Amino acid sequence: MKRILTVIGARPQFVKAAAISRVIQQQFSNQLEEILLHTGQHYDENMSAVFFDELNLPKPYVNLNLGASADNGQVKEMTTSIGRAIDELKPNAVLVYGDTNSTRAAAMAAQLSNVPLIHVEAGLRSFNKAMPEEINRIVADERSTLLFVPTEQGMKNLELEGFQLNNKPPFSADNPGVFHCGDVMFDNALYYSNLNNGSSEITNKCGVDDSDFMLATLHRNLNTDSGLNLSSIFKALVELVLIHNMYIVLPLHPRTRKMMQQLLSENQLSEIEQCEKLKLIEPVSYLEMIHLEKKAKLILTDSGGVQKEAFFFKRPCVILRSETEWTELVLNGNAIIAGHQSHQIIASVNTLLEQKQYTWPPYYGQGDAAYFICNCIKSYID
Repeated sequence: MKRILTVIGARPQFVKAAAISRVIQQQFSNQLEEILLHTGQHYDENMSAVFFDELNLPKPYVNLNLGASADNGQVKEMTTSIGRAIDELKPNAVLVYGDTNSTRAAAMAAQLSNVPLIHVEAGLRSFNKAMPEEINRIVADERSTLLFVPTEQGMKNLELEGFQLNNKPPFSADNPGVFHCGDVMFDNALYYSNLNNGSSEITNKCGVDDSDFMLATLHRNLNTDSGLNLSSIFKALVELVLIHNMYIVLPLHPRTRKMMQQLLSENQLSEIEQCEKLKLIEPVSYLEMIHLEKKAKLILTDSGGVQKEAFFFKRPCVILRSETEWTELVLNGNAIIAGHQSHQIIASVNTLLEQKQYTWPPYYGQGDAAYFICNCIKSYID
């Protein structure tokens, strides 16, 4: 039995972890033992515990409850605490997802403890090192023994950085195994979207008609921590409501709500409040989010995960950033990079709503990425 310590801390990672945990429980329970360590990076109940319940994730062995803090202090504290857990549990490998501070801390802790690192969602690059997420991805990839890459573009990124894509086992951080596996989030989109779970009630709660609304999400620091950017994005949302006479549903990340109060003018806050078709709601569960994504006419987001989910459910997407890791979506015409400027956001929405013909190539695999990953772990981790 091989013991895997999975480190998670943010909401998108709970979703990704659910795919691997489900396959371990159903198909690899005699070969792989998974222990979850939750750093507590997302500390709000609606952003954390509810996800464990609805996704049927195993109860974490430990929750560090570190919460939000300055990046350097947070990563240092996480690294130390994860290192202690590694020493106590003696796993065969540490598994991480994506690009959060929890991912970077676990990567460094695994390296310091000389334990193999497994990185799911490896190889992604925005080519903007001002983003903490970009540094976190690179740190994890450089320390990994097994790298599981969701897209062909991710494989090309690693090759350009000097990774050998055809290494042979035994694998190590100096001789890593690099695998194009598809996307575990696509596995989950297929699995959970077919469940009859009552999440469809969310549109009624929001007071919107199914399929007659746009969906928005906003949480990246580059948008929430800049009064200029935040103001410009909300200006665009209000104008879009007026232009299209269509609802926009925005589940508000706790940080976004806090920064709105701090950075937006009283006049703009009043304008937002009076815009009846701009629905600012509390954070929603993953299953509710899936339902909103499936029904929305268009999605605006600064989230990488939501960009992909828009594609999974065949919805056009406006990206509220100046770059994306998911370049194939832009190249294929499914998404437009708009940044934070109001006029660019509005123009991008208009273009995508007017576009009649879309194609949806199988960029993210066939929905069996989690099985592929577990089978490799079983085969290549000692």
